[in-house]
Amino acid sequence: MAQVKIYYEPEMELLTVFWQPPRKNQIATELGDGVILIKDETTGEPIGMELLSYRPSDNRFDAVSVEMGRLAGIS
Repeated sequence: MAQVKIYYEPEMELLTVFWQPPRKNQIATELGDGVILIKDETTGEPIGMELLSYRPSDNRFDAVSVEMGRLAGIS
C-alpha cells in the first residue's frame, strides 16, 4: 500500500504532500493559485505538491477527491 506523507508548517503557511519519497533531483512547477507540483527531474513523474499560504479549511481542497482502489482494465 502506498504511503502519503503530509507536512504542515503553520509559521510558513506551507502544506507539502508527497505520495512518493522526495528525490535529490526533484523540480517544482507552479500551477497557479499557490499550488506547486513537485516532479522527479529525470522522469518527469509527479511525486508531490505544495500549497503556499495554506491554512486549515483552505477552500482549494473543496475540489479534491481521493479514491483508493484499482482502476478498471489496469493490472
